[in-house]
Order: sequence, then structure tokens, then C-alpha cells
Amino acid sequence: MTEAQQKAASNKVLCTVSRISPLTPTVQQVILTPKAPVEFKAGQYLQIYLSDTDKRPFSIACAPGFSCDGQPALELQIGGAVTDAYASQALAHLTEHLNAGSEVLVQVGLGEAFWREESPRPIILLAGGTGFSYVHSIASAIANADIKRPVQLYWGLRHSQAGYAEAELAAWQAAHPEYQLHMVVQEPGADWQGRTGFVHQAVLDDHANLAGFDIYIAGPFAMVGVVRDAFLAQGAVREQMYADAFAWL
Repeated sequence: MTEAQQKAASNKVLCTVSRISPLTPTVQQVILTPKAPVEFKAGQYLQIYLSDTDKRPFSIACAPGFSCDGQPALELQIGGAVTDAYASQALAHLTEHLNAGSEVLVQVGLGEAFWREESPRPIILLAGGTGFSYVHSIASAIANADIKRPVQLYWGLRHSQAGYAEAELAAWQAAHPEYQLHMVVQEPGADWQGRTGFVHQAVLDDHANLAGFDIYIAGPFAMVGVVRDAFLAQGAVREQMYADAFAWL
């Protein structure tokens, strides 16, 4: 076990469920207030212990140093659609005793797909659906660090109504001219005027060669596998691509 793995294994903390609020009809923002200081890197995830034998991973949606109501906090963005029993069960557990200020045990600082802050390369952040929580953490950390190199965030959604951070992302882009946001809708309605199709295809259309980028990817495992292979075929360097899903693909 590496030193980083040993540290992660011991980085457990009780948290109070401080807030659960809807971002969309199927996505909930969950704010956890740790009872002790925690450390993590942008792009890492945590595990919620639903019981002694049931622990479930969720991307940390905030950057390190995030606070809520004046207290250090952790943010999750959990998709609770009825078709996703895994996330729905975890969300139901969290909401069951919310009004009582329930406590949950979490393990923080997991995953190797964290932001490589020291790299000088331009960055592509790609998210499918609620994989956005992963790139949101990295995008927030980049903005906080006032990084001046190009950053392009691609967010793929099945329907335009599934987006929930347009105002925040527009402000992020407006404050940093070197940052670009691309929202790509797979099944657009008549009122959608933006880009359409598969989100990874938008990246391929925009960049003839991906060799010079650091690329961070999150979304359903099947999507991540397709993205990895397509990007490698267009010149991406495997050692410059990051996704926790790679460990299972």
C-alpha cells in the first residue's frame, strides 16, 4: 500500500448532513459538514458508509477549502433518478433523518484522477450527466488558483433541462477569458440553440490532435471507455488522461 493509499484509508470522519436541496427533479445537492478537518485534492471522491458492509463512492463536487454557512463543508451532487437504484438508495439514506441533523461516516480523499496542478498543459474537462460533479471540483479549484492557461469544459446532457449550473459556469467563463464552456445536448428540444450530439464528438470536432492536453473525464463507465478509445485514436496521451473509471475498464 502506497503512502497516499494509507492516508486515504485513515481519512474517515463523521459528518452532519447539513442540507439536501434539489438542483433538478433528479439531482440533489448534498452538503456535509465534517466534525474534524479533512484533506482531499480537486477531483477526488469520498465513500459514504451506509452500514458496516455497504459503502458507496461519490465525487466531491467542491474544491478544497469550500465552506457553507461559514463552516468547512463537502458538497455532493447526487443523481437520484428512479432508473439509478444505486444513487437513489444512498440519497434515501441521507434524507431519512435530515431534519434531525443525521450523521454519516465518510472516507475522504480517494481516487487518483485528481487535478495535476503542476502541469503546464492546457486542460480539457469532460463530463457526462452528473459526472459534472467531478469536473466542477476541478474547475472550481482552477478558478480559485487563478490559472491562466486554456481550460475547456465539455458537459454532455441527454436533455437541456438536465443542466443545473449554467449561471455559475457563465460567470466562471466571463471572469476568465482563457476558459471555455461547451454544453452538448444529445436529445435537444425545439428550444435548444446550442451544440448537439455526443459530448466526446464535440471534443474531437474541436481538436484535430489531442496530444498536448491534460484530459479529465467523468461519466457512466460505458461512456468513459468509448471516450478513452476515441481520444487515444486522435492523439491523446494515455498518461495525460485521468478518470477513476479507468481502474475498472
